[in-house]
Amino acid sequence: MEPIKEQSPGQLYLVATPLGNLEDITYRALRILSEVDLIAAEDTRQALKLLNHFQIKKKLLSYYQYNEKEQTQNIIDQLRGGKNIALVSDAGMPGISDPGSYLVAAAIKKQIKVVPIPGATAVVTALVASGLDTTHFYFEGFLPRKKKEQQQRLMEIKKYQSTLVFYEAPHRIIATLKNIREILGEREVVVARELTKIHEEFLRGKISEIIEKLRENRIRGEFTLIVEGNLQSEANDSLEKRTELAEPLDLKRLLQEAEGKTLRAKLRNIAARTGKNTKEIYQLYLEINDQENKE
Repeated sequence: MEPIKEQSPGQLYLVATPLGNLEDITYRALRILSEVDLIAAEDTRQALKLLNHFQIKKKLLSYYQYNEKEQTQNIIDQLRGGKNIALVSDAGMPGISDPGSYLVAAAIKKQIKVVPIPGATAVVTALVASGLDTTHFYFEGFLPRKKKEQQQRLMEIKKYQSTLVFYEAPHRIIATLKNIREILGEREVVVARELTKIHEEFLRGKISEIIEKLRENRIRGEFTLIVEGNLQSEANDSLEKRTELAEPLDLKRLLQEAEGKTLRAKLRNIAARTGKNTKEIYQLYLEINDQENKE
């Protein structure tokens, strides 16, 4: 009797779906959605609208925040049984402030292949059109809902010099902006709403100005907040560096503080901190040693 061959596991596809404009779906995403055995969706009604628009008929499974642990085991079992499954969120990339990361971790643990199908995501879409610095940014996602916890988290990221990116719901947007202004100070902010939709809007200005603009209009849609980094912290760091360069070097103190096991490593560390040339630092070291030997 031939041995029974073990069933090869299926693959888990993380499929990005449009933020609003259905034209943003990719050809690859449509192919995968039409080929998989099952689609796990954060909101099956929303997923059904997308599938119906592109005439894709597929079995749907509800997978959202409050059933993800229970459904994860079900999905893993089906994947291990050889089924290919796609995961979609309401909009954008699943796993980014949406259910998905728990399932991905479980699949990897079981050596199931995870395949990302890239596409739209609100954080990058809003950031690149914000006009604020995109060289470095920090994505926070949703802040805690309770005021005290939210303010505590804002205190922890107050000194970040990178541009800050948050998600927020319409009924909490003004309260969150007030907390951001109170903790982070009056900064430049861009509020993006209804991304890629007909009523897409970017509000730009100081936080207090944006709060007033939001009060004047009916608040709708999901929001992405792009907040200017702590430029004051950056200016202070620059001032400290300039001050250190302007003052005579206390080489003995710097050598004690410098990282590195060898003299060369320490001198390089000092050079990096002070902006001076390593040879210049070494020459100063020799002069100090020579002076001490004469004494």
